[in-house]
Amino acid sequence: MTSLLVGIDGGGTSCRARIRDHQGNLLGEGKSGSANILLGVEVAMASIIDAIHQACQQAGLSQQDYSRMHLGLALAAAEQKSAWHEFMALPHSFASMVLNTDAYGACLGAHNGNDGAIMIAGTGSCGIFIQQGQQHIVGGREFPISDLGGGAIMGLRLIQYTLLSQDGIKPSSPITEIVMQHFDHSIDAIVEWSKTAKPCDYGQFSPQIFACAADKDQVALTLLQDTAADIDMYLVALIKKGANAIALMGGIGERIVPYLSNQTQSHLVASQNDAIEGALMMANHPQHNLYSVVA
Repeated sequence: MTSLLVGIDGGGTSCRARIRDHQGNLLGEGKSGSANILLGVEVAMASIIDAIHQACQQAGLSQQDYSRMHLGLALAAAEQKSAWHEFMALPHSFASMVLNTDAYGACLGAHNGNDGAIMIAGTGSCGIFIQQGQQHIVGGREFPISDLGGGAIMGLRLIQYTLLSQDGIKPSSPITEIVMQHFDHSIDAIVEWSKTAKPCDYGQFSPQIFACAADKDQVALTLLQDTAADIDMYLVALIKKGANAIALMGGIGERIVPYLSNQTQSHLVASQNDAIEGALMMANHPQHNLYSVVA
């Protein structure tokens, strides 16, 4: 029975799966919800299985084929050692699982398995430089204490600014009006929402911030400039660690380039492959595990 390789790219917002055979032929793809293991390993596993199920439907496969699938998992928050071990201890029906961070998978994909660096700015953010098998990390320690330059932090700053505008401390603008409309013009609703809001809930406002900035909304422009400054900070750190070629990735990263400094823009290169291809490179290769599996 021939084995199958499955690449998984799981972040705070979505989880994507891609199945290939050992000849590299694409068999199927799927997409589901969040697979950030710090938000719950069972939830992440459910999203992974959902995405694989969808990919299997495209490929004409079924759950009976799970036993021949080798999974390469590039998941958000996999750097949290306790969460990594908790996830790897979950029961499953797959042939094997290799787990590292979403940033690691993205970096492998971006440079086609060769040395290089990436900066991811999506819902969260993280920079990674892989050199001779060693990982050098900047940021990526999860919202709200880290992940500067990501959509969640940008959304958080927008919420904070909107509340200040409602108090008459800061001037309002079209983007703050969008926020107030979202919450039916109720500050109490914002406060109540904040008690359980996840990174993706804050990050949902980033498209409107870009749209309002394009219309010269000064508040939105300032938010983007602050986000760009954060990403510049991480890019400079990667350059100082020795990175010469850096692929900027993620929904925020792909749109923030015009706001970055000339210095950091000069180090940016196009990504050769996506994070799922990096995850596929990890599948069936235990040396890509971030930590050692305890027997």
